[in-house]
Amino acid sequence: MAKVLIITGDAAEDLEVMYPYQRLLEEGYEVDIAAPSVKKLRFVVHDFEDGFDTYTEKPGHSWPADLAFADVDPSGYAALVIPGGRAPEYIRNDADVRRVVRHFAERDLPIAALCHGPLILAAADVLRGRSSSAYPACAPDVEVAGATWVDSEAHIDRNLVTGRAWPDHPAWMREFLKILKVAAPV
Repeated sequence: MAKVLIITGDAAEDLEVMYPYQRLLEEGYEVDIAAPSVKKLRFVVHDFEDGFDTYTEKPGHSWPADLAFADVDPSGYAALVIPGGRAPEYIRNDADVRRVVRHFAERDLPIAALCHGPLILAAADVLRGRSSSAYPACAPDVEVAGATWVDSEAHIDRNLVTGRAWPDHPAWMREFLKILKVAAPV
């Protein structure tokens, strides 16, 4: 059975972890969640409300991490998923996260990144010369990393599928699964 890795941490957007996790299981893939350490993660719910200039944040679900970033052997995985939320802001500083991301990018393996997830791609220096969607507030980070920001619910650049936020889930995951099923059929 092909395996997919999700990298995340506390304060990840609840839907952006659980939706791809469950969709990938539904399609027959084995899925591991890696985090800074093996522990129960606390996710958050970001919502959009009239009158707010940005999203709001509320407590979300808890979910266990399967392994720590330092213990990830990326060669055991067919693809990588990087959810958004606030987790990318701090896990991008982890050397093992950048090592794992570079493994997938250098081999043109399928990568799905959503919302703030492209911050990790930028930190791993794998966006240079590419194009990527992301949460619009992350557009400057994508561009400083040498990429072109694209306002898209499911932007495809070779092996990379990116989107803006959880409302883009259906299109984002549909395009990622097309690429994944070619690279790693179940």
